Amino acid sequence: MRRSGVLGDRVPDLRALQLLVAVRDLGSLGAAGAACGTTQQAASARLRSTEALVGVPLVLRGARGSRLTPAGELVARWADAVLDAAAHLDAAATALRQDAATHLRLAASLTAAEHLVPRWLAEAARRERDAGRAPAQVALRTTNSEEVAALVRAGEVDLGFVEGPEAPEGLAARAVAADRLVVVVAPEHPWARRRSGIAAAELAATPLVSRESGSGTRSALRRALAAALPAGHDVAEPALVLASAAAVRASVVAGVAPGALSSLDVADELALGRLVAVPVRGVDLRRTLRAVWRGGATPPAGAARDLLALASADGPAA
Repeated sequence: MRRSGVLGDRVPDLRALQLLVAVRDLGSLGAAGAACGTTQQAASARLRSTEALVGVPLVLRGARGSRLTPAGELVARWADAVLDAAAHLDAAATALRQDAATHLRLAASLTAAEHLVPRWLAEAARRERDAGRAPAQVALRTTNSEEVAALVRAGEVDLGFVEGPEAPEGLAARAVAADRLVVVVAPEHPWARRRSGIAAAELAATPLVSRESGSGTRSALRRALAAALPAGHDVAEPALVLASAAAVRASVVAGVAPGALSSLDVADELALGRLVAVPVRGVDLRRTLRAVWRGGATPPAGAARDLLALASADGPAA
C-alpha cells in the first residue's frame, strides 16, 4: 500500500471513480450522472477522459444501457476501497471543522488576558447568541508572551495574543491593538516632581521593578531603550523581578523602585493618584499587541478566525 511519495499522472480523481462505480451499480450512464449530480453528456465526457487517462476501455455503451468492461469492473472494485477511505476522510474533516467552530483554545500574555481578551470573548459570545448559535467553549491559558508563542508553535492552542516588540519567529501574526509603556513611580519618589521627566540614559541606569524574562513588557522596554541609546550602552539589572503586572504595580506603589508597565495596567492607579507617570525623553514607548497562529496568512477557520476579526476591529489606539 502506498504510504508516501508522488502519485502517478494516470490516477483518476475521486469524482471519476464515483461515476464509474455508479455506472456499475445503476447500469445506466444517465442514471449514474444524475446520482453524481451531473448531466449524461458531462458524465459521458468525464468517463471518456478517464478511459484516456487509464489507457483502457472501461464502459460499454449501448441502446439498452451501459455496463463496465472487465477492466472497468476491476477498476471499480479498486475504487470501492478508495471511495470508502475518502468518505472516512470527509467525515473526519467535517468533525474537525465542527470542533473548530465550537471549541477555541487560546493563550494570551498577561496584559491582553486581563484587559482585552475578556471583552472580545464577551462580544463574540453575544454575537453567536444573537445569531441563534451556542457560543464556542473557550479554554484560555495566561502566561508571558514567550510562552504564548511556544504554545502556538506546539499546536497546544489555536490562537495566541502577545505583546513583544516583534512578531514571534515562525508564526503568522496580525496587529490587534496598540499600547504604550508608562514609567511610573510612587508619589513620594523624586521623579514624581520632575515635570520635564527623565532622559533615556537615566532610565536605563536605574534598577526597576520588572517582569520576568520572556515577558512582552520587559522585552519592549529593553528594545525601546536600545533604540534610543548609543550601541553598547548598558541597562541596569532589575531591582526586583515579579511574575505579574499586578505584583509589579503593587511594588511600585509601595516605593520599592520605579517600574514600566502597560498603560492598561496602570490607568486606575494613575487616576487615583496612587502612581505618577514619568515622561521619558527620547524614547518611543509605543508597542503593538498581536494575534499569532501557525500556518499561512489565513487564520484558523471557525471560532479562532471570528475572534481575530472582532479583535482586529476593536483594538484601542495608542
